[in-house]
Amino acid sequence: MSAKLKQLETLIGPAVSSLGFELWGIEYQSAGKNSTLRIFIDSPDGISVDDCAKVSHQVSGVLDVEDPIKEQYLLEVSSPGMDRPLYRLEHYQLYVGHTVQIRLRVPFEGRRKFKGILNGTEGEDVLLVVDDEEYILPLDIIDKANVVPQF
Repeated sequence: MSAKLKQLETLIGPAVSSLGFELWGIEYQSAGKNSTLRIFIDSPDGISVDDCAKVSHQVSGVLDVEDPIKEQYLLEVSSPGMDRPLYRLEHYQLYVGHTVQIRLRVPFEGRRKFKGILNGTEGEDVLLVVDDEEYILPLDIIDKANVVPQF
């Protein structure tokens, strides 16, 4: 996680928690006037549009006061959804046995994209089984990981 995302998580986390939600993750895409700050919230009872609006209002106030992002940006608040992104080791541990897609920042054993069954975690590594072969992927080189919904 980048220093910017850690700073944002530190600022936003207490505001989200104070409303009774879990801060699942944060994504920030810097693109000049088209920058986007995306906040994912979760709750055992699910997330409604009203919940997103409450969090958006609360977080907007914090961001306006602290001003951690100097450029113009769009704030989006949503549920992680069925294809939820995985950010922390705890997230991976929750979805052991599920199919996940992982994209790496740098190639690992000649590839950057993996899709397989999440077999657990070991230290700071994610264990993924792809076609009966287990890969040990360091968390710090994972660019993006999502649960693959099963219908």
